[in-house]
Amino acid sequence: MSIVVTGATGQLGRHVLEALLERGVPAGDIVAAGRSVAKLADFAGRGVSVQPMDYADAGSVAAALKGATRVLLISGSEVGQRVDQHRTVIDAAKAEGVELLAYTSIANADTSGMKLADEHKATEDLLRESGVPFVLLRNGWYLENYTEQLPGTVAQGAIAGSAGDGKVSGAARADYAHAAAVVLVTDGQAGKVYELGGDEAFSMADLASEISAATGKAISYNDLPAGDYAGLLTSVGVPEAFAGILADSDRGIARGDLLVSTGDLSRLIGRPTTSLGQAVRAAAASA
Repeated sequence: MSIVVTGATGQLGRHVLEALLERGVPAGDIVAAGRSVAKLADFAGRGVSVQPMDYADAGSVAAALKGATRVLLISGSEVGQRVDQHRTVIDAAKAEGVELLAYTSIANADTSGMKLADEHKATEDLLRESGVPFVLLRNGWYLENYTEQLPGTVAQGAIAGSAGDGKVSGAARADYAHAAAVVLVTDGQAGKVYELGGDEAFSMADLASEISAATGKAISYNDLPAGDYAGLLTSVGVPEAFAGILADSDRGIARGDLLVSTGDLSRLIGRPTTSLGQAVRAAAASA
């Protein structure tokens, strides 16, 4: 078996590589494909095959997937270009005759009204039309989306957003990565759709409370109209287009677009998902 992990230089990709190795997959059966092979030198040193690959370069994609049995297509990060980039990987997987292509989509992709879901929906459609055996890993939000902002949050004494009382089923990147690894090494996955999210959903007020408890500093949640929140983000240097996407995503949280109650993630990884409290306390301890 040859398992190719695309986008392997990213944080999720690296976690997946580690999870595959932890599950006993021989290093020689794993291909780590990404833009900067230098960033994968540590895995190369452990026997993982490292291949240069750029989603926008069809030749590099075809070379990276040569001989692949199973492929993990980690969604690209360039909003607005992802459908074409994903099509390149799907086409290469079809030409190679892979037995399974796993795609990291977004939670509730088929019903979500979030702008970020649009390219995921389009990619899912491409997969259905391609004839390639596929499985959908509809990942929810990363807890790191919030914990990586902890120093700034503590400095400001508040979290701003437009999520209202909406809840998000967040989980750690490592949780999603281990789920992907399980799917990649388990037979009979073609055609399955996994809605993946943390066991315990939380609101932004819950997040503020957890940060307060972990840091000893009172943190509040300030809910704003989406337009005001987008304006606040641009005022601190966030590009206008991305600020709009972030505000729109918060509106999606308010609607329940990122609420997942399937239990798929904890079942796949065989343990409870990382809780918000665990993640916040770990981030506070290392800050």
